[in-house]
Amino acid sequence: MSGTGTEHRGTGTGAGACRLDELTWVELDAAPPVILVVPLGSCEQHGPHLPLHTDTVIAESLADALVDTLVGQAGATRMLVAPAITVTSSGEHAGFPGTLSIGSDVTERLVVELVRSADWSDGVVLVNGHGGNAAPVRSAVAALHAEGRRVLSWWPRIVGGDAHGGHSETSLMLAIAPHLVHMDRAAVGRREPVTELFDELRRAGVRAVSPNGVLGDPTGASADHGSELLAQLGANLVAAVQQWQR
Repeated sequence: MSGTGTEHRGTGTGAGACRLDELTWVELDAAPPVILVVPLGSCEQHGPHLPLHTDTVIAESLADALVDTLVGQAGATRMLVAPAITVTSSGEHAGFPGTLSIGSDVTERLVVELVRSADWSDGVVLVNGHGGNAAPVRSAVAALHAEGRRVLSWWPRIVGGDAHGGHSETSLMLAIAPHLVHMDRAAVGRREPVTELFDELRRAGVRAVSPNGVLGDPTGASADHGSELLAQLGANLVAAVQQWQR
């Protein structure tokens, strides 16, 4: 284990982030309009060195940072972080122990029903941490927009980053939760661009492509790089939400 940075707490709560599930309905009923921020993660293998809930940890950290940044700004709508969705569409990782998946269809339906149930809010921001949710979330958001519901789906985009359990995700985890990272177990996986592996991944899953579950090279990851990535992603998320709110 190595690295520095703020340790991830069990609830994924940032220092000042406001949590939906810590309030009563009376407090919400008496409050001004609120934007609900929903972290979308996964429970799936991330190589021999990262925990199964890596995507959830990253999504929660970014959601908390978003609320911490915007709370108190003049004219800002109140924001609350919802409980994370922690089991989603992870079928491509089914060959590894610990992976849980509800599939694409159920994930799509879950997102639709969750956003519908939040009609008491002024809108929903989905902060996604798992690439395998891309198709179901895209379909869910399209259906919700067709119903006239106000929802934004945001995805972290790291230019030049590797795909899974590699340098980028490992660096992020070293910055957020170094106590959960086992750098002594970190090992190189397949390093080709993921676009070159799509057909093989679709056909046989991650384990057939990379026996250790890594798509990238985590061995040079660092907390400093993770902090830089968090700052970049956080700024991108804040800008996207502010644009959406206009």
